[in-house]
Amino acid sequence: MINIVLDAGTTWSKIIEVSSSSLMKDYSKYLIKEENGRKYYIMPSCKLKETGFKFDKGTGHMSLSMLKDEKAYENEVIALIQGFRQKTADDGTILDMGSRDSKRAMFKNGKFKDLDWNSSCSSSTGATIEMLLKFYNIDVKSLVPAEEKYVITCGIFGLEKIMDDISKGSDAKIAVSKFIHGIAHNAWVFAKKPDKIYLSGGFCENECFVNSLGRYCEVVPLGRFLLCEGLL
Repeated sequence: MINIVLDAGTTWSKIIEVSSSSLMKDYSKYLIKEENGRKYYIMPSCKLKETGFKFDKGTGHMSLSMLKDEKAYENEVIALIQGFRQKTADDGTILDMGSRDSKRAMFKNGKFKDLDWNSSCSSSTGATIEMLLKFYNIDVKSLVPAEEKYVITCGIFGLEKIMDDISKGSDAKIAVSKFIHGIAHNAWVFAKKPDKIYLSGGFCENECFVNSLGRYCEVVPLGRFLLCEGLL
């Protein structure tokens, strides 16, 4: 029986626990919601080992040492696809945007067609945005999507453009929004420019990103727990 599963990301870990289990009782501050007999948690990945837990199933490069059995590890793209298929049987493209990479899978005529995993052009994307928001003391909810975008190939190189603009007098919020717009455009290109994207990951909660991506295609956010749900 599966009681608790883990998607261990670089900066944040997502955990789903069945409601009858009480393993996470001392970590209620990380509880996000309860739904369909499950408890959903998000906690900093650096706090994982403090729990001392051994999870029933896991995905993400940091999860291997946290499992009861290494055979219970699932490839991230497989977990993504399984989670997507639990949500919908529709054709389309599922795109997962994380702190350090992006993954996509495509379905056509009810069958799997294509996938890709990008760990270079999307490197540090989510983590970089989090650092920028903290450095410039910006509430992500206050960001307004920018008409313009930075032409960037990865989060790290985008920092130079942001700092250059701010040093010339640009508002930090506008510069960060232009950066996010550039990341959104890159994500759409990486997904092969579909008319519709099912979005997974922390970027689902970034309205500036979702609305920027929405300039290029229809966006259906599926939340941060899709890979975890794929383990169930």
